[in-house]
Amino acid sequence: MSDYSEKWYTHHASRYAEVSRELLQSVYIESSHPKCTSDPGLVEYVTTIAPGKRGLDAGCGAGARDVYNLWSAGYDIYGMDSVKENIEAAVRLHPEIEDRLSVADLRKELRFPAASFDFVMCNAVIQHIEPEIVEGVTLPELCRVLKQGGILQLVFKKGSGVLTMFDKDYGAERTFLLYDEHKLLRTLESLGMELVEAESPEQLGGLMYFTDPKRVAHCALYARKL
Repeated sequence: MSDYSEKWYTHHASRYAEVSRELLQSVYIESSHPKCTSDPGLVEYVTTIAPGKRGLDAGCGAGARDVYNLWSAGYDIYGMDSVKENIEAAVRLHPEIEDRLSVADLRKELRFPAASFDFVMCNAVIQHIEPEIVEGVTLPELCRVLKQGGILQLVFKKGSGVLTMFDKDYGAERTFLLYDEHKLLRTLESLGMELVEAESPEQLGGLMYFTDPKRVAHCALYARKL
């Protein structure tokens, strides 16, 4: 059976941190929006529409690249990941943010109180979590810890079923769960969230689609807590 869990990262955490740092899989090949071009670009934009500077990277990955970059820019940012090797890789690279990183499972209740954050990022994470848990636990918890007016940035692999592919940057097969963007949006709306639409061609918003260097289709969205 295909394994779409996070176990893969326990063996590839160091390489994942390197791939992330060098943006090898973070600049998009194709995009439905001219401003949706890279992972760092999506992260930069969420900080411009969030009501404040306190944030959470839910599933920060090996190296915690975005946590470190935002912290360096003056943001009150925290990161969490379910794979301890990913957090260990981040601490090796950036020991100065060790107290902002923790091992935590997005399948369970978060340790943060309600209304703790101005923005929450969850990028390329739910592809490792079963849909019933995403809908029943993960998304409700990410929305719970947002302040009113806070922004959720959600990026996920788009489609249905399970995708297994060979990733040349790791020399190994990887398996992911695929998600329907409209179903996820309905779940978010039921949790009191509203899709952030683009108010001009210069702004990101709506349902945005892109293809990464692995030629895998993704969807990205921002949702605001009402």
